[in-house]
Amino acid sequence: MARGSTQGSWMPWLALALAIFLLDQLTKVMILGYYRLGDSTYVTSFFNVVRAHNTGAAFSFLAAASGWQRWLFTGIGIAAAIFIVYLLRSHAGQRLFSFSLACILGGAVGNVVDRLVHGYVVDFIQVHWSNTYYFPAFNVADSAITIGAVCLILDELRRIRRTG
Repeated sequence: MARGSTQGSWMPWLALALAIFLLDQLTKVMILGYYRLGDSTYVTSFFNVVRAHNTGAAFSFLAAASGWQRWLFTGIGIAAAIFIVYLLRSHAGQRLFSFSLACILGGAVGNVVDRLVHGYVVDFIQVHWSNTYYFPAFNVADSAITIGAVCLILDELRRIRRTG
């Protein structure tokens, strides 16, 4: 289907975004209920569950700022969500493109809700190598956003291959 295709309903994509949002919020409620800030549980040789708070963006970008970043990232998240809903309505028939957008939408809204309710994003997934090299903690919303971004790139590469 062409990029401008409007065939298909956008409601299943909103349902996917809602499911991602709900899973994200459920896991965060569990972490907030059972862990104190900094608590960690060893799960495997490369994975821990940890409670962390991120007042910044990805990789704690601007986390040390004075608080204005909360509203900047909330505004960016809300603007992105509105634009994504528009794109979903316009391109619901494009499965990979819409899947990507739904993942990003569910994750973005999950992190926006955290910023509005707590003033920070709750992170709890910690991946590491040999207990030495730690990747920054993340959450279900971050995972969904990453999957959505990768799928958007794949969708664009497929589109270029078809037209080239």
